[in-house]
Amino acid sequence: MTHSVRLLIALTLFALALGVSASAQNSHHQPKLPLKILLAKSAYFEDQTAWPAVGAKALSQLKKWGRFRIVQDKRQAELVLLLSEDPNRGGHVTVAGGQTGTVNRDGSIAEDSVPNFDPAAVTRYVYLTVMDPQTGEVLWKGSHRWGGLLTGFDSAGERVVKQFQKEISK
Repeated sequence: MTHSVRLLIALTLFALALGVSASAQNSHHQPKLPLKILLAKSAYFEDQTAWPAVGAKALSQLKKWGRFRIVQDKRQAELVLLLSEDPNRGGHVTVAGGQTGTVNRDGSIAEDSVPNFDPAAVTRYVYLTVMDPQTGEVLWKGSHRWGGLLTGFDSAGERVVKQFQKEISK
């Protein structure tokens, strides 16, 4: 075997090893969706955005997708899909001393390191949090920047549902 053929074989094997390694790394870093989401057939949709058109477009996209039967009673749902303007971190509170924080699921208060009396940011987002209705466990979270003139003022909810749809389709 000549030197050039050996070099060609070595380079080919090296390139294949890099490709397999990169593929393994990519699949390792892609978060797997919980089986609970993949097996679910029904979902309860709750809009907490205070923008009825945003919630309506998100619900319309869910129905158009047809992946879940949307139920009106949370107790009959396998998933809860919560659409909100704030990331789901528990309830926001201001304690007696004026410090702000959030109430966790167990009822304990996690104080903010710096008081935050105005949680609204200049750039707004809409959040979709997918939860287990029995345990309250967060199974998936997604967000989308609030739209405008070019993308549609009320399209953020619809777009975050499409993001969730894309994750399930992977």
